[in-house]
Amino acid sequence: MLIAWGIYLVLGVAAGIMAGLLGIGGGLILVVALVWLLPTQGVPAGDAMHVALATSLASIVLTGLSSARAHHARGSVLWRSVAWLVPGMLLGGLLGAAVATALSGEALRWFVCGFCVLAALQLLFGQPRAGGDRTDAPASPGLTAAGVGIGAVSAVVGIGGGSMTVPLLVWLGVAPVRAVGTSSACGVAIAVASAIGYMGLGPAPGVLPAGSVGYVYVPAAVGIALTSILAAPYGTRLAHHIRPQTLKRVFAAFLLAVALSLLLK
Repeated sequence: MLIAWGIYLVLGVAAGIMAGLLGIGGGLILVVALVWLLPTQGVPAGDAMHVALATSLASIVLTGLSSARAHHARGSVLWRSVAWLVPGMLLGGLLGAAVATALSGEALRWFVCGFCVLAALQLLFGQPRAGGDRTDAPASPGLTAAGVGIGAVSAVVGIGGGSMTVPLLVWLGVAPVRAVGTSSACGVAIAVASAIGYMGLGPAPGVLPAGSVGYVYVPAAVGIALTSILAAPYGTRLAHHIRPQTLKRVFAAFLLAVALSLLLK
């Protein structure tokens, strides 16, 4: 158990840096690592994917808060856009958790792989609108509608939504670093709604090891959060010192690496 706690703490550092750097809450790297680790902690293989997704989302709540706070201090959170996105994301997170709990672990694994590849290709080859640094914050009912889809997909793949929120905001003309900051704040709402859904729709008591609440394995979520909230500000600093195009390439490479890891699994 001590070895597992050590791994959770290390994962938290990686997740925190990713949250600050890319606005994704580190969810994808957590999902991959937890799918490999959780069966050694007594989680049945058939439930490992569901528990990995739920636990990743639960830990993102605190990671996202830390990242959003750091980005806010640097003025890179567009709160008006957050206000339009969050209502849809809350609804989508709950719906996505309901869909995920009805799917098999194998189906979820392939869904996550496909999502990572598509998101990476969009970042590498998608073309944002001219400008790329609008001074106003996007705000419209269309953002709320988009938030439903972002929240639902995020709940199914165990992330804070940055893989979709960041490209959406960049496409709308927002500078990448501000899109990352805004995404970090939105990810908190997605994580809260999704984690609640996974906790409420989990298996009967006794199916999963002690310390589980629904599909959320609390020891892992807490261990990851302990260090991720400390590491997130360092990722934020990196995000403000990396060129936008480089940031997009880093994001895409990360997504492809996650897909490959899950395929090997």
